[in-house]
Amino acid sequence: MMHGGGGGQVHKDRRDWYNLKSMLPFLWEFRGRALFALACLVLSKIANVGVPIVLKEIVDHFQRVGTDPVALAAATPLALLGAYGVLKLGSSLFNELRDVVFAKVRYRAMRRLSTRVLEHLHRLSLRFHLDRKTGAVSRDLERGTRSVSQILNYMAFSILPIVVEFGLVAFVLLRDYAPVFALAMFGSVAVYALVTFLITEWRMDFRHYMNRLDSEANTQAFDSLINYETVKYFGNERMELERYDGTLADWEQWAVKSQTSMSLLNFGQGAVIALGVTLVMYLAIRGVSNGEISIGDLVLLNAFLLQLFIPLGFLGIVYRQIKYSLADMDLIFKLLERKPEITDRPRAQPLHVDAGSIRFEQVVFGYQPERRILHGLDIDVPAGSKVAVVGHSGAGKSTLARLIYRFYDVDAGRITIDGQDIRDVTQDSLRAAVGIVPQDTVLFNDTIRYNIAYGRPGAGDAEIGRAAAMAHIREFIESLPDGWNTRVGERGLKLSGGEKQRVAIARAILKDPRILIFDEATSSLDSRTEQAIQETLAEVAARHTTLVIAHRLSTVVDADRILVMAAGSVVEQGTHAQLLAGDGLYREMWELQRKEREHQTPADSEPQLA
Repeated sequence: MMHGGGGGQVHKDRRDWYNLKSMLPFLWEFRGRALFALACLVLSKIANVGVPIVLKEIVDHFQRVGTDPVALAAATPLALLGAYGVLKLGSSLFNELRDVVFAKVRYRAMRRLSTRVLEHLHRLSLRFHLDRKTGAVSRDLERGTRSVSQILNYMAFSILPIVVEFGLVAFVLLRDYAPVFALAMFGSVAVYALVTFLITEWRMDFRHYMNRLDSEANTQAFDSLINYETVKYFGNERMELERYDGTLADWEQWAVKSQTSMSLLNFGQGAVIALGVTLVMYLAIRGVSNGEISIGDLVLLNAFLLQLFIPLGFLGIVYRQIKYSLADMDLIFKLLERKPEITDRPRAQPLHVDAGSIRFEQVVFGYQPERRILHGLDIDVPAGSKVAVVGHSGAGKSTLARLIYRFYDVDAGRITIDGQDIRDVTQDSLRAAVGIVPQDTVLFNDTIRYNIAYGRPGAGDAEIGRAAAMAHIREFIESLPDGWNTRVGERGLKLSGGEKQRVAIARAILKDPRILIFDEATSSLDSRTEQAIQETLAEVAARHTTLVIAHRLSTVVDADRILVMAAGSVVEQGTHAQLLAGDGLYREMWELQRKEREHQTPADSEPQLA
């Protein structure tokens, strides 16, 4: 945030110009329309400036004729009256034509930028998305894309019209009148602009503070609603409201300062306009008294003043809004400048999956450099086999899935699929070859059909139904009042944990990739459903290379090989029988879980949509 100072201002100005130049590619698609709209603008202003000139001729005509009624009736200037009407009509016509032609330019630019920002957000790394605040990003995206439309709107409908009209008026004044009139009129304009810019620059910090606090309050509101159940569990509604209201109290303080300073600005602008109008009219009246100009000239000068100062009265508002819009736009272009952490290498080729074997070779990785998660990890998942990875929480199990998907790159070593380093292949082809049932299933706020079909968007109803049946959720779906069209709520909150997991399993089955990863895939299921799902997973896994990440050991007893992880390394491996026969960590975990099963029976959450 800028707090003043010459260097900061220069940098800010450079950013503003850079952002304006960055906007040009979004206009290029409709450059012909933009030029035509500009031509309409010029024609509209020529007509607008022509109106006072014709009015002057009409007044001068009647002044020459005098007050004799017969002479007045005989000398009615029909041609001038016709020209006056045509110019008024032309000004309105070209104005509206400009608006109609430019609308598509403005809204297409807004659409293109919005799409590009969302595309870029999807390309940014998982690390960025874990750190981001959804509410703040949402508000910044909304304000930033809207700012493009606003700037184009101000440029086409406020700034350029004023510049063109000023140029035309200056031409007429310098051609037909003493230089003092142009000096007085445009001197007033210069003072007005200076007052506006200086006070607006001073006020900009207020807007920056307001934007930051607005985004912060929005984030707090989002977080409290997303974590609605947690808020209720701990009875912290009052704390959430106080936190939200405290941020809004700070926002209110800066908003009041902003409004107060705006009133000061408005008064300053009004004072400059009043002095300027008084000065120009004094010069015009003196000119008429001295016989230097006619009454028609006085009417023309008065009309020019009105035409100039009426739009000029909005210049302060327009300048402020442009500055605010540039500040909002800066958020978006800075986001677009953010480099994705994970990118395809220049000559990356599509992944070719024949057998589907996976190898971790001396893999070292940490989410932060000072905190390693994996230490020289070696894992071999042969093609077509089912390998399970177990261990206590924090052992690094779920990190394996994130690395296979290349949400992060390894710090040392490499991961290969069928001998191909996954850093050398395209991300799209890699992720198309791998399917996952994640530990924490988050669904889209759409229908159950949409969420299952997300695994393969082109799939037909029969395929979707078969995947749901294999995941033992079809019967539940068809028992709902809205069936397949039942909406699951934000993040799937209207479904129980077990139902969400079965939707995720159906989605993975529908995708039918060569490699499958089950990350605690049955952790939210009751014992009876888990047993049925295990049979399904065994059937699905028989046709795939399967990596099962599990905490509950009863789900991996049929694995071809079980790897036991502790502190980022494999400390034991073998079949269930071999590990149970030993006296290591696996047997210790098995005994502990056996005692837990004897004392409690897991139950699936009650469906909320039934």
